[in-house]
Amino acid sequence: MPKSQWTVAEAKAKFSEVLNRARSRGPQAITRHGQLTAVIVSAEEWERKTSRIGNLAEFFAASPLRESELELGRRQDAPRDIDL
Repeated sequence: MPKSQWTVAEAKAKFSEVLNRARSRGPQAITRHGQLTAVIVSAEEWERKTSRIGNLAEFFAASPLRESELELGRRQDAPRDIDL
């Protein structure tokens, strides 16, 4: 099984290898005191995961619920009293 988890000391000592494996084999986990601390991913994967397609208005405009005639009611309760 290829190595995909490194301690901080290993990652520091073999940083170039960690980067190369992130590009060729996928995410590389870094642990400190046995706890997952960080994950190194390739720049290509990062861009793919963080890029946005469209904006919020386009998302709602494309929603299948747009034509569903869904009616949402709003409660008509009086405002709460707040002590200042």
